Amino acid sequence: MDTIIKIEDLTYTYPGASQPTLNHVNLEIEKGDFLAIVGNNGCGKSTLCKILNGLIPHFITGKFTGNVWVEGENTRDADVGTLARKVGYVYQDFENQIVRPTVLDDASYACLNYGMKDYEERGRKALRQCGLEGRENEYIWQLSGGQTHLLALAGAVALGPEVLILDEPIAQLDPGHADRIYEVLRELNETYGKTIIVIEHHTEYIADYCKHVLLLRDGQTAWMLPARDALARVEELQESNIFPPQVTIAGYRLQKSGRLPENQILPTTVEEGREAMSDLSYTERKNTVKETVPDPVGAVAKFTDVTVSYRSVKGEPHRVFDRLNLSIHKGEKIALIGSNGAGKSTLMKMMVGLLKPAEGTVELNGISVKNVKPEQLSRQISLVYQNPEEMFIKDSIYSDIAYAMQVRNVENWKEKTQELLERFRLTELSDRDGRLLSGGQMRRASLAIGVALNPWILLLDEPTANLDIATRKEIMRTLSDMKEITDTVMIATHDMQLVCEWAERIIVLCQGQVAADGTRDEIFGDAGLIDRVGIRPPEIFSMGQALDSRALCYTVDEFLEAFAGEIRQEE
Repeated sequence: MDTIIKIEDLTYTYPGASQPTLNHVNLEIEKGDFLAIVGNNGCGKSTLCKILNGLIPHFITGKFTGNVWVEGENTRDADVGTLARKVGYVYQDFENQIVRPTVLDDASYACLNYGMKDYEERGRKALRQCGLEGRENEYIWQLSGGQTHLLALAGAVALGPEVLILDEPIAQLDPGHADRIYEVLRELNETYGKTIIVIEHHTEYIADYCKHVLLLRDGQTAWMLPARDALARVEELQESNIFPPQVTIAGYRLQKSGRLPENQILPTTVEEGREAMSDLSYTERKNTVKETVPDPVGAVAKFTDVTVSYRSVKGEPHRVFDRLNLSIHKGEKIALIGSNGAGKSTLMKMMVGLLKPAEGTVELNGISVKNVKPEQLSRQISLVYQNPEEMFIKDSIYSDIAYAMQVRNVENWKEKTQELLERFRLTELSDRDGRLLSGGQMRRASLAIGVALNPWILLLDEPTANLDIATRKEIMRTLSDMKEITDTVMIATHDMQLVCEWAERIIVLCQGQVAADGTRDEIFGDAGLIDRVGIRPPEIFSMGQALDSRALCYTVDEFLEAFAGEIRQEE
């Protein structure tokens, strides 16, 4: 096959940095590949992709040596506008790529800017290729998160590039929307011959869709291998803070214990796992999960007949909740789950007073929040946003953490700020601007800001999105440590491993109502519920079910204990 991208001895250092982010990189990517780039946070994945589309060095300066060719053209000789027609890029914060009010207008906008006479035809074709045909005249705010992501992709596709790069394409999407994104990418790859490059932490999607995997380590290419061979390198991936598929980890540990042949290729999907592990038999296990026992004294938060609608420029108002009833009790660790648009963020914003219900009441400790200003609620309840950079308003982490305490004249705020910096391992970063930190550092800093006033209730919106294994484990440890700071924690998330490892109570939202409320066995053991509301259990749960319908296993340890009698170990 033809080489479409060639990188020769590339070294790049950001302005002011003491060490290069990419160091003597050599790489060739074949036309028509579907390549996943993996590696720990900060290893240079996004930097490499920004070099491919010319943002580095034409827009972002720094020290750049070596050569990069895309379709035979050296990226240093071509401007960003020229390269955009060769390499389409959909960024992690893809909403910022949407610039026009209607779908067709946005999809064709780049082509219009290039002076292409057939700009509208190109936009329609791109929408058709990206699964948005029939939505041409809709307003962009009528789209779901997944559809908005597809529109950003269509805007890139319309220019006709041979290479498409997507940075964390499914990081904040529910399984249904995530599947749709990857099905569109597969269609673009197999039917239209596009070369697809994704930066991806979700290795189960890599197993299902990608052809090759590139591992970046310390700014260099460790290897590029066929996807199945790459995902079987369990130890190497884990050393680079990448979660191999849970099925693969289980197979690897079974091999190590002699339960699977050493020469057997490790499974990477549930279907492959069913075949490889068909000889295993299930042993009933004791349920060690703590059952939720609501505080009989009363609720710390309560929703009574709450109805919320968003006004719409076009059509009827969108109703998010319709006579919702829900109680939250002191000391609970709650996971709030449901598809994109189910109302998770809306529910949290009502609790902190940022949104008011059209009907019904929202109470904190028996007092309605309707007439209470949000700043007055901040000592009782705190919300850490889905995008942590939205928590930063000052020019340093120290100032951001101290701010809420300073303006409320909290005694000893300086000492408390230092304590929070130490607790969240931020002392050495205290003078840094929060918006310039790595993903994991931003998450820790946003949590420190969220708990600065010792709220009784802490709300977290997607706290583990976009994180590698090490940073994710760090956030998990932080959540466990916070029991002494705040009594009650609620997390809105699509991360089912987080749900199953941390939560004691799971609330499922669907179509304006609480579709289910219970323990993980009650939620994930109900196949009809899972199909109806579009949630997906962890892959290892599906693996256990594929072998025996009685098995309810949520972690690799639980699976191996149930099917191989293995004693639990630290994953």
